[in-house]
Amino acid sequence: MTDLLKAKLEELPSLPGVYFHKDKSGKVIYIGKAASLRSRVRQYFQTSRLRDPKTIALIAEINDVDWMVVETELDALFLEAELIRRNLPKYNILLRDDKSYSYIRIDYDSQHPSVTLTRNPLDDKAKYYGPYLNGKDIKLAIRMLRKIFPYSTHLGQIPKRACLQYHLGLCPGLEEDKTPLKEYRANLRLLMSYIEGNRVKLIAELEKDMLKAAKNKEFEKASSYRNKLFALKALTKQRLFTDSETIDISKDLAITGLVDLLTLQNTPRRIEGYDISHMQGTDNVASMVVFKNGLPEKSEYRKFKLRIPGNNDFAHMEEALTRRLSPKNVKAWGLPNLILIDGGRGQLSSAIKARNAMGYSIPMVGLAKRDEEIVVDIEGSNVEINYEEAKTQLAIIRPSDKFVKLMLPPNADIVKLLQRIRDESHRFAVSYHTILKRKRQTKSLLDDVTGIGPMSRKKLLRKFGSLSGILKASHEDIVSVVGEHRAKSIDNLKEKNGSA
Repeated sequence: MTDLLKAKLEELPSLPGVYFHKDKSGKVIYIGKAASLRSRVRQYFQTSRLRDPKTIALIAEINDVDWMVVETELDALFLEAELIRRNLPKYNILLRDDKSYSYIRIDYDSQHPSVTLTRNPLDDKAKYYGPYLNGKDIKLAIRMLRKIFPYSTHLGQIPKRACLQYHLGLCPGLEEDKTPLKEYRANLRLLMSYIEGNRVKLIAELEKDMLKAAKNKEFEKASSYRNKLFALKALTKQRLFTDSETIDISKDLAITGLVDLLTLQNTPRRIEGYDISHMQGTDNVASMVVFKNGLPEKSEYRKFKLRIPGNNDFAHMEEALTRRLSPKNVKAWGLPNLILIDGGRGQLSSAIKARNAMGYSIPMVGLAKRDEEIVVDIEGSNVEINYEEAKTQLAIIRPSDKFVKLMLPPNADIVKLLQRIRDESHRFAVSYHTILKRKRQTKSLLDDVTGIGPMSRKKLLRKFGSLSGILKASHEDIVSVVGEHRAKSIDNLKEKNGSA
């Protein structure tokens, strides 16, 4: 054990957090979380402990250790998962048995909203929170929060009677209208706010609502708010979800590296990433992903269905940024500290043009897929490259007209963060494009018929079996299903398509 490592072990706090084991080159080879950093990290170097061969190999390579302190063990849970996904330390891959992640799924907009855990997030309009590596911890946390914010777990077929969980105070009992849907959704909003890290704000709002209810002599409602407050404060002493406000980003080498390399005036606490997706100029979409303090904030992701037709990535990027920076969206979403564009100088120039037209001066950079180069417009990006820092970080500098391309080592923290944001924006854009493409491919001629809505389409298809069957049916048969007025619209459709 080196003298540096011995000194570090003495400095370890007895607080929850995330720790990083590094090798001689300074590369992170393992990331873990702990309820007590001092106890957990020092265990690696206790000679009396029994270990498997993989752990022995890990310990033999440890040359240095670093850590980030958070408020509780569950605060470390999401942070650990994100940092592993970003850095892909080799021993995390070797030592982890379960290769899948857990997500919290909340289908808020359904008629029977539920809260469940899944390992396969889908683009099904539900809200997903995660990923989390330790499914056991997430189950325990959700179980704790259910006592404060009761929710349903019913998927698919809904029971006809209120379930046992309702009688235990853990379910709203929508099956028997025990709780109005509007009230239940309000409760889910509180739960989602807590999961999103708005604990302090949520407690302040509950206190305000409690005082207001008491002033209006709505004592039962005030009592409910009081009970939630007490439960939340008690939970703070036990376990919590991640709160981005408590993360010490001064130890995030990617964030601090960006500040030094690009000479940013403000720490990029909010970074937004943008990408375009289409297929030969059809179903054009843009994605906006948000990373706060280096971590994805999925509840703030946005997608744009682009209005400009054709295959023109530059025009599409300009449209996406113009709409993003509209007064309405700036008021609703705020402004980022840094924007990352998926693409080279062409896409970056288009984004800068849109930003300037909207009157903002947000720093922007691009990340070109080829060689993973950071593209900087030294005149328009509002970014000033620190060339001494670039040399320190072993960057290859490639000037080109008014653009400069920086190619950092592939294992650099800055590159890993930007790749993570770029890949996430690409995934989000492709998933939305795929949805639109499938809808277009399965679109029926009935979708454009005036007066024929979803219920009428279902009735017609149930009666006649297919669109072909509907077009072949007589006027009288169609009238018997959807009435005279809608039948005339079907007749017009038949004429357009040359049907009898």
